[in-house]
Amino acid sequence: MEQASRIIARSGGLSKVLDNEQIACRAWARVVGKRLAKYSRAAKLVRERLVVEVDDNMWKQSLYGLRYQILRKLSAALGEDMVTDIEFRVMPARFAAQRSTGATLFEPAPAANNANADEAEAIEDPGLRRIYRQARRRETA
Repeated sequence: MEQASRIIARSGGLSKVLDNEQIACRAWARVVGKRLAKYSRAAKLVRERLVVEVDDNMWKQSLYGLRYQILRKLSAALGEDMVTDIEFRVMPARFAAQRSTGATLFEPAPAANNANADEAEAIEDPGLRRIYRQARRRETA
């Protein structure tokens, strides 16, 4: 039985719904497996060359060595003429916006508002807090 992705890739009527680029990019994770897909992502299809973004240079070199095996698997999944080459590019990791959990440079720490409170309590790390207190004692002695 023929794979659905190969049938979709060859059918001309579905090209308005899914183009070859979308089909090839969506097939990447299934072809290379979960482990490799965690560190790489198919970005686009330029003619018959699939452009794949990787996390760092080591992954680029590793996947470059496996490119012929990956091409064989892509050909089996999508058909012989859809993807004929793979280009690996190093892309920096994209991080989502993170919520601030501590005081910023413009906001004083909550302990600084109280005159009797020890400002060292605002330091989360116990080791750094101890070093700060010792340095402050030396300065005032």
